[in-house]
Amino acid sequence: MAVRHELKIEISPDGEITLKVEGVSGEACLELTKDLEEALGLVTDRQKTSAFYQAEATVGETVKIGED
Repeated sequence: MAVRHELKIEISPDGEITLKVEGVSGEACLELTKDLEEALGLVTDRQKTSAFYQAEATVGETVKIGED
């Protein structure tokens, strides 16, 4: 069975970008979003879900990118 990886991208009216990663275990979500974060700009906030710390669980992360 294939593993589903999902990256949700939201852009607010003021230009703030939020990335949410689902279906990736451990710190792999950081690697998954690394190039996109570098291309979009400064990361102003990073929130790791509790699943981030679980080895076998689905991992979620929300990253906000925008001007401070």
